[in-house]
Amino acid sequence: MNILLVGEYSRLHNSLKEGLLVLGHEVTLVSSGDEFKSFPSDILLKRKYDSGITKKVKVGLYRMFGLDITSLSLKNQFFQQKEKFKRFDSVQLINESPLGILPKYEKEIISFLKKNNKKIFLLSCGTDYISVKYAFEKKFRYSIFNPLFEGKVSEKNFYSVLKYLKPEYKDLHTFVFENVAGIVASDLDYHIPLIGNEKYLGLIPNPVNTSILNYQPFSEEGKIIIFHGINRANYLKKGNDYFEMALEKIQQKYSGKVSIISVENIPYSEYIEKYNSAHILLDQVFAYDQGYNALEAMAKGKVVFTGAETEFLERYNLKEDEVCVNALPDVKYLFEKLEDLILNPEKLASISVNARDFIEREHNYISIAEKYLETWKKA
Repeated sequence: MNILLVGEYSRLHNSLKEGLLVLGHEVTLVSSGDEFKSFPSDILLKRKYDSGITKKVKVGLYRMFGLDITSLSLKNQFFQQKEKFKRFDSVQLINESPLGILPKYEKEIISFLKKNNKKIFLLSCGTDYISVKYAFEKKFRYSIFNPLFEGKVSEKNFYSVLKYLKPEYKDLHTFVFENVAGIVASDLDYHIPLIGNEKYLGLIPNPVNTSILNYQPFSEEGKIIIFHGINRANYLKKGNDYFEMALEKIQQKYSGKVSIISVENIPYSEYIEKYNSAHILLDQVFAYDQGYNALEAMAKGKVVFTGAETEFLERYNLKEDEVCVNALPDVKYLFEKLEDLILNPEKLASISVNARDFIEREHNYISIAEKYLETWKKA
């Protein structure tokens, strides 16, 4: 099968590609690299006008004329290479807005892909109309909207999420759903809002390439190292403020037992290197299931604070704190969970082993690639 993967978040499409290649398929990945993360792509569309004086010019043009020159540039780069995006058996979009450009340009690109390829599919693994609407209507027990509901942030500062509820993005959502053969969710946070949708093909867990992620057994020698990676644009949406407050208390009480590494807005390759020495990784608070960064860290044997709600435990028949720690928007709770691990390092060792086993069992990139192939063929 000849496959085109469009867009990239958190290395998901790269890992899927690696699994598909092992199975003997031809795969092309096109993306804009996901901003500062700089994920690799076979065809890289370069984002321009996002810094310095050119960014000020871009903002001015958008305010005066509604013209987004970054979006226009990415669209033009795509169509300058349009012959490379034809005659695929399956095309998968990583999101309703796979290149992160204005909806009208996304629709032009998706129309072209629909016309020139056999089947087109949608992967729900990031903010989109359905998941944002579901969370905004408070159907989750808690969500990325908690900071907004609690008055920590204004609607203006939450624009990057709220925009998906605007008419142009709702229209893009409708357009995409009408043109795809089916939709796949990558984890429970996107699966739950899609239940009952006629185009929904089901949840396929994130693929993780464990062959390139070495397991690092827990060692009690030296201090316990806690890693906290921050994406400043998503600071409140990920619950980083709760983590920072809990870490401050841990530092005050256990400075002789712990070492805290905190980094911000660094490329993926550097991020991976920075957390390699850590025993504990703080990922995100407002989630029911693990995102990609958490899964890769678990594959390396890190004890990850992330989404691991009741729905997740039931789906995979797990006990609480068996493979990771469910992070909640509660500083006292986070502090006590961290304190328990610091005082009982044997728990760190146990979770570390279980985490690696879980990733190999449920997220193996080759078996997950097989599930995608089966789903695409059936649709």
